[in-house]
Amino acid sequence: MMQPILHPKDLSALVKTAEVVIVDAGDSISYATQHLKGAVHVDLNTDLAAVAPDAAKGGRHPLPDTAHFSKVLSRLGIKPESHVVVYDNKRGANAAARFWWMLRAAGHDKVQVINGGLEAAVKAGFPLSDLAEIPSPSPYYIFNNWLLPSMTIDDVEAASQSGKVIIDVRDSKRFKGETETIDLIAGHIPGAINIPYITSLDVDGLFLSPETLKDKFISALGSAPSSEAIVHCGSGVTACHTILAMHYAGLPLPKLYVGSWSEWSRNNKTIASEV
Repeated sequence: MMQPILHPKDLSALVKTAEVVIVDAGDSISYATQHLKGAVHVDLNTDLAAVAPDAAKGGRHPLPDTAHFSKVLSRLGIKPESHVVVYDNKRGANAAARFWWMLRAAGHDKVQVINGGLEAAVKAGFPLSDLAEIPSPSPYYIFNNWLLPSMTIDDVEAASQSGKVIIDVRDSKRFKGETETIDLIAGHIPGAINIPYITSLDVDGLFLSPETLKDKFISALGSAPSSEAIVHCGSGVTACHTILAMHYAGLPLPKLYVGSWSEWSRNNKTIASEV
């Protein structure tokens, strides 16, 4: 299976030898200012999430239905055989990882995230552009079900009560309940452990080595298999970065709680804190 992480120095050679669709998953202002030459744009709020979400029912970035995402892929010119390379301006930690997860969940295996995102690709010398790319639409991309494991709020509540491993990838202050900058209530799901997504990166914003990541996650999981773990964040986006890191480490994919803290904290569920 294709390595999920693409090192920036390999991007230029790749685009010369393969039919590659480069996707910028950063915000629209960043894309309009500068993006990798040839990259098409995908929007987190309108393409990778249900439009006008009710955060109490699925979180701030619930998955769209499969028909919606099929239309997005077709609009971007992505075919089942396309080699997709995705990045964002958050070192791959934001919408790029979410797009990677959604493509894999749609059954598309040929997708890679640029290690270190836009900044790293620029440092590696890949050319930039400020001209919007107009993709040539592909035939309708057919898939009918999300194939990767995800959990509902009821699933997560049962897992919490039974002692299953729940990984919260938000920063430690939000996890501990010291502060909450986005959602309504501070704290965490009872029994969850905190592995901030940023700890999977080095000081330059690049992924730690697969060996180091594997040791880190196995130490945190104990005897529990990674495939039984549940990963969440604030709204189901940066959680995908940790799932990507676990996959890069060679571990079986854990389950994503898409609704994440934005849903849990709006449904009168039990909340734990360390303050």
